[in-house]
Formats: sequence, C-alpha cells, structure tokens
Amino acid sequence: MIRDWTDVDVARVVSAVLRGGLLLAAIVAASGGLLYLLHHARDPVAYQAFNGEPQTLRSIGGILTGVGRGEAQAIIQLGLVLLIGTPVARVALSLLGFYLERDRRYMAITTLVLAILLFSLLGRV
Repeated sequence: MIRDWTDVDVARVVSAVLRGGLLLAAIVAASGGLLYLLHHARDPVAYQAFNGEPQTLRSIGGILTGVGRGEAQAIIQLGLVLLIGTPVARVALSLLGFYLERDRRYMAITTLVLAILLFSLLGRV
C-alpha cells in the first residue's frame, strides 16, 4: 500500500528530477561537444550562410540512430532533447503527485498544462 503523499514528498521528488535531468542533459551535451571539437576543431567556419540541422537530427529516431553510431551532433542534440524533456517530466510527476494526494483541482490544471506542453512539442503548430 502506498502511503499518503504530502506536498513536501512531491516537492522532493520533483526537485530531484529537475536536478538529475539538468545534470544528465549537461553531461550528454558537453560530451557531444567535446567529441565534435575533437573531430572538427580545425574546420573552416562560413558565417555567410546559416545551415540548420540535417533532416536526420530532427526526429527522436534519427537522433538515437546517430547516437548509436557515435555521431557528435546527434549526442549534442540528445542532450538538448533531455534538457527540453526535463520540465515536461516535472509536470508529469507533479500530476502523479497530485493524484497520490487526491487533489482533483490541481490534477485538472496540471493535466491541461501537460497537454499543452505535449501538443506544442509533438504537434504541428
């Protein structure tokens, strides 16, 4: 049986997720950046034209495929995805906390916020 959760319990879990997510994202992005510098530190830079990310790095599947191959840009991109996903995980955990606290009002508000976040990340706006 799960004991009743308090606001302090929820705050501790959410805080740990935020710290852990930020730390993990920073480590992943920094390791990808170091790997990129090892291979491309001497490449000439063309500031005249902006080149966005390759199409392969614009989806989670493409990023994970690139990470599996050890591609530095994909590792950096994964770090950014983790960074963006951390606050979304915080909202999802808050929803779970409000469920365990049986607080229906905040469950409704948090569900709406989570839906807006997910729609903005996954939808075609």
